[in-house]
Amino acid sequence: MKEIYLDNSATTKVCQQAVEKMIEIMTEHYGNPSSLHKKGYEAQKELEAVRKTVADFLSAEKEEIYFTSGGTEGNNTAVFGAVGALKRRGNRIVTTSMEHSSVIESMQKLEKDGFEVIYINSFDELANAVTKDTILVSTMAVNNETGFINPIEKVRKIIDKTNSPALFHVDAVQAFGKIPLKPKKLGIDILTASSHKIHGPKGAGILYLRKGARIIPLHYGGEQEKKIRPGTEPLPNICGMGEAVKNLPDMNKELQFMHELNTYCREKLKDISNVHINSNENCLPYIINFSVEGIKSETMLHYLEEKNIYISSGSACAKGKKSHVLTAMGLSDNLINSALRVSFSRYNSKSDIDELVKAVINANNTLAKIK
Repeated sequence: MKEIYLDNSATTKVCQQAVEKMIEIMTEHYGNPSSLHKKGYEAQKELEAVRKTVADFLSAEKEEIYFTSGGTEGNNTAVFGAVGALKRRGNRIVTTSMEHSSVIESMQKLEKDGFEVIYINSFDELANAVTKDTILVSTMAVNNETGFINPIEKVRKIIDKTNSPALFHVDAVQAFGKIPLKPKKLGIDILTASSHKIHGPKGAGILYLRKGARIIPLHYGGEQEKKIRPGTEPLPNICGMGEAVKNLPDMNKELQFMHELNTYCREKLKDISNVHINSNENCLPYIINFSVEGIKSETMLHYLEEKNIYISSGSACAKGKKSHVLTAMGLSDNLINSALRVSFSRYNSKSDIDELVKAVINANNTLAKIK
């Protein structure tokens, strides 16, 4: 039975180029990048080559790129690091109610520590939310559950208008490599991304920190990454990520392909009477969130799994908890409890969608409905 993987927002299949590079690093350039001998120098060259690859991709400078273990560590470093650096200049933080759990839970911790955190539901609220004592504005570029694209290009103007000292952080985990993101052009101070969302290995991530911006590190114990992220760099993972960045397809062509898949999927789903599509048509086409009313998400997931079809019920990090994103959107409990997320990659096709839709129809006819 053919495997149909449609959960690419949770993680992606590692591309062959990344696999081959990781093997090369583990078997040939396996030295510690901090070591002063030849093997260490070889490893350091590989590390800096990836830093340049990422910097060039973001139209940034090499010195502005730091490596982390992934999106969660990157987001924690950005949020706590920015607040730690600016806490004497203000007490207010602005974010949205639809962020990834690594940001939401960081904000909840800061609230317990006495900071005022403002959660906005719409960017129309941003101008009133940002005040002169705001020290951080943090938002994702693309929502991981629905694909909603936030208008991040508006943020810098609002911060500057208030004359606040706020740093601007963008969680680009679902956006990196999919939509144009040039931090300098957008006035972004800190940007975070993750390797395993772009067909690279797990265990590597990117943190862009604008030259001149200052954050406090979360960890201590070494000179690596200019003390922003100390500890021996996981070179095989980082180099695998570098190859994944190098082998990202042309963004415009890939977006067009995703639009075709997304439109095809929407049209097929619309023919099923109890399906409600939760992602609007302006969302990033890599993601479609929809509900099959009357069938619990977990029940449908396991039914599809038996057919070798893999999707999700939302963020993988939520592990089945009720979606705070769909709740903030104002969806009914019935729609939230039956919500599913399909997320595409360059390895998917229309035939994958045909199999998914056929399985959903069969599930409708065989599974017991929620009263």
